[in-house]
Amino acid sequence: MKLLRILLPTLGAFAGGLVLGTYRAEATPENQNPYQSVNQLGRVLVQVENHYVDPVERNKLVEGAIKGMVENLDPHSAYMPPEEWRQFQSDTEGKFGGVGLEVDGRGDKLIIIAPIEGSPAQRAGIKSGDQIVGVDGEDVLGQPLDKVVKRMRGAAGTKVKITVLREVKGAKTKERASREAKEPKEEAADAGAAAPAPPPERTGQTLTFELTREVIHVSAVLHKLLDGNVGYLRIKQFQERTHAELMAAAAKMRAESKSGGLAGILLDVRSNPGGLVDEATEIADEFLASGGIYSMRHRGEVIEDLKARPGGAFADLPVVALVNEWSASASELLIGALQDNKRATVVGANTFGKGSVQSILPLPNHAGLKLTTARYYTPSGHAIQADGIHPDVLLEPGTRAPAETPKVVRERDLPGHLPAEGPQGGSAPRDGGAAVRVEAGADDVAGTIARDVPLDPSSSNDVVLRVGYQMLKAQMSAKAPLSK
Repeated sequence: MKLLRILLPTLGAFAGGLVLGTYRAEATPENQNPYQSVNQLGRVLVQVENHYVDPVERNKLVEGAIKGMVENLDPHSAYMPPEEWRQFQSDTEGKFGGVGLEVDGRGDKLIIIAPIEGSPAQRAGIKSGDQIVGVDGEDVLGQPLDKVVKRMRGAAGTKVKITVLREVKGAKTKERASREAKEPKEEAADAGAAAPAPPPERTGQTLTFELTREVIHVSAVLHKLLDGNVGYLRIKQFQERTHAELMAAAAKMRAESKSGGLAGILLDVRSNPGGLVDEATEIADEFLASGGIYSMRHRGEVIEDLKARPGGAFADLPVVALVNEWSASASELLIGALQDNKRATVVGANTFGKGSVQSILPLPNHAGLKLTTARYYTPSGHAIQADGIHPDVLLEPGTRAPAETPKVVRERDLPGHLPAEGPQGGSAPRDGGAAVRVEAGADDVAGTIARDVPLDPSSSNDVVLRVGYQMLKAQMSAKAPLSK
């Protein structure tokens, strides 16, 4: 999965408690004694320290053992050493030290989607479509996206050099132009000799920018007022203040509207990997006047059953929601609530299927633990885990050769994933059916960003956006006057 900043849903940390009472010593059967396994770990630790080919640090060994223990549980539980813990906190807060670039990995290229408004990258003149080819003088071609992003981040006030290739249509590279200037205009060659084929070249400019890192605030919500007073809201992830950002975006669109109101909402959560559950819940509440939002179960017991409060800001507006195979976790929780309460028509592809809760527990020495503690269910009792949300209008790729079909990886494809239904019960997984199936092109389930959304998406090449907009306009035609 690209654009790999993995922000999974979190709930409040579970705290261990102390119970004071009468202590009575009793023999513990060996197979129930947890210290038996710890003793084995100690023995291995001693053997490694004494006999490994090179000296090793004990802290490194112990941290490796802890990471292995937790990561063996499922794909989303993790022990986070101090550096990873700080990174995780920065991501959920929506701010970090960096230069302000949204980057996507396309093949072995790292393409800049856009510089963040007001960031060092934007002020320096880095543009959308530039390809990152170097960081601090080192070539990054073919390096993983997350590794390059980590190198560009750092403490505010520090410097970093970013080298980009900027494609220029019909232009020659400086190297090519210089070479041609030095070549003689007329060359003596044998009449029968074939001229050597020129080497393949990239046309464009290589530019290096020295940037000073700043604290970057990442917006989680993009918006645009479309034709017909349709409010387009794209939620990129659920971080702190996402709900507040969404409400501010809605207020701006209402102010832009000539009628002073919105006639419908096009809610886009494509490629939204999730994030903070509380933020997703607050947003779901704005679309609902009543009904459930989700329930949560721990070892078969319902530990939370959340209901909507009356008075949601969008409770009376027609809604169409756009999803794809990378809509995961908290975004699935939001869409499941709207779909089950018949508050939105869902358009796109079957979602990722991550329906587990990760609780965040701070640990001593500035480390942290992300531990799977429960499963989510939609208001109707459908388990999201390893099944996902199934659209009302399923966009399917058209007929293509099997070799050209891209591999889609979902939760159920991850090694060690929690099964779709366990001993905790719940309804049977759905069969993936949809009310309507539409054939689409190969790339039509890809997400888009608000700056690329036309005012009238009915002619957009993005089939998911086009179908969603057309369906929303049809629903709006039978709706009452605008919501103020």
